[in-house]
Amino acid sequence: MFELKWLWQNLEGNRTRYILALCLSVVGSSLTIVNPYISQRIVDTFIAGDNAQQNLTQERGLLIALCLGMIGFSLLRSGLAYLTMMQYEHSSQNMLYRIRIYLYNKIQGQDMHYYDHNRTGDLMTKMTGDLDMVRHSMAWIIKTIIESATIFIASVIYFFTIDAELTLWLLILSPPIFIVAYIFAKRVRPMYIDLRERLSQLNSTTQENISGNRIVKAFAREEYEIEKFADKNANYSKANKTAALVWLDYFPYLETFAQAFNVILMIAGGLFVMNGRITFGEFAAFSSLIWAVSNPMRNIGIIINDIQRFFASLAKIVDIYYARPNIINEHKAIGNRRYEGRIEFDHVSFKYDSATVLDDVSFKVEPGETVAIMGSTGSGKTTIVNLIPRLYDVFEGHVLVDGVDVRQLELDELRGNIGVATQDVLLFSDTIDGNISFGDPDLPEEDTVEYARLADAHEFIMKMSEGYDTIVGERGVGLSGGQKQRIALARSMAVRRPILILDDTTSAVDLETEQHIQKSLRELDFTCTKIIIAQRVSTTAKADRILIMEDGRLIEEGTHAELLAKRGYYYEVFMLQTEGIGRQVIAHGKE
Repeated sequence: MFELKWLWQNLEGNRTRYILALCLSVVGSSLTIVNPYISQRIVDTFIAGDNAQQNLTQERGLLIALCLGMIGFSLLRSGLAYLTMMQYEHSSQNMLYRIRIYLYNKIQGQDMHYYDHNRTGDLMTKMTGDLDMVRHSMAWIIKTIIESATIFIASVIYFFTIDAELTLWLLILSPPIFIVAYIFAKRVRPMYIDLRERLSQLNSTTQENISGNRIVKAFAREEYEIEKFADKNANYSKANKTAALVWLDYFPYLETFAQAFNVILMIAGGLFVMNGRITFGEFAAFSSLIWAVSNPMRNIGIIINDIQRFFASLAKIVDIYYARPNIINEHKAIGNRRYEGRIEFDHVSFKYDSATVLDDVSFKVEPGETVAIMGSTGSGKTTIVNLIPRLYDVFEGHVLVDGVDVRQLELDELRGNIGVATQDVLLFSDTIDGNISFGDPDLPEEDTVEYARLADAHEFIMKMSEGYDTIVGERGVGLSGGQKQRIALARSMAVRRPILILDDTTSAVDLETEQHIQKSLRELDFTCTKIIIAQRVSTTAKADRILIMEDGRLIEEGTHAELLAKRGYYYEVFMLQTEGIGRQVIAHGKE
């Protein structure tokens, strides 16, 4: 069975411990029949036997030994149970740790396409609740199955040694119980798959609401979000109740069959005692072990419930475990080769699912050159810069860095030569210093301060309570949009890469700050090819070249003055932003 093979594979390093736990479960469960056997001896020898009175007088040592034996075996079983549980817990927890690390690394290694099609809340559910269900199955469900089966088999064998006919009368109830359990399992499994999906939806809604709480409050949509959460919660609760109520449909049958064991024992066993077929002590042994036959039957529904939950959770974990990215990072970079920074797009086309985002785009960027990209929303600007570090792969054409197709370059080496400040600024829950030095943890403190100055961030950082040691909230909560952009810009410059990609990173700063940043970018003390996405003419005017995108196509290309002379898209944007001072800026641009 695939699931068991998968579990065995991931028990590597703990297999011996887990096998020991299984063996101890079998041994400890088998010892269950010892005390009933001793009870049988005591009853037949010292209570109900023909020579009971005489034996009490003459065989008192045997009675004491049998009583001490019962106590000893009880203590032995308790000790074995403790030791067994420790082995299960150690092996299952170690397996859980190993799988969680593997899954986290697997998620980290996925390409952007994977993240685009998997909800964060769903991934979190898989990494927490589903994984814990697998651990619970290894430490408890399998243990329960093994112990229940061992106790049942050992008891039945012991019963056969006493009286085969009475044992067969008891076992006559087993087939209908297994039939009911099979029908129950077949019916409930799809319900747990649906239940698992509803839990993912609930967690996704919760995660989105918490991460977007500022937007919710800004639009006064708390009531709407509460209703949406309540709806998802109600769906999950309904599915949970439905699955639970299915068990109640079958519970009366299983409980009736389980109780019927006692009825059969009282009737058939009582007749056998009266007929002298079995002794009273043997009947007592049957009575004391009847639970070993009825309880596994009674608990079979609960076990099936947990097994179905386990299979539903395991299926989701396996989705991550065996997921293969289209863009594979093999982490085989040799040395720290520094690129020159030459970039070329050769008839590049890109589709996202079925939608065309880029259509036959071609341009070249020479080392050290600054190229600005402008265009309307959805024109493909961000897609262009995402293709350079190979966050996505082209559909047609080639993206080349230093004359080599990026698909032939080792990803760690390629991305190790690119500094990026993204449009959606993400700061980690760390100090400001930690965020700026994220790309280079060994960055000296004086360099951190220097790059913060270049990004015009030093002044506001020093006004904070702890300066560079100030902890910023999740995603930079507590900082303005412009402050976050400046820290992200400092982070991208601090790694001193030969290619620097800035995706609209000055949109939230004022013009004075933007001018300071533009001056800093022009005066960097290392050679750097800069690709800048911007919507402001004030940002693009000093670029060596400007690319204009529209509907995924490159429609204009040239310097600030050249594009103004063409009187196309760039000219229209320029006139809108300058509002009557166009002539002065044109003259300034020509200078």
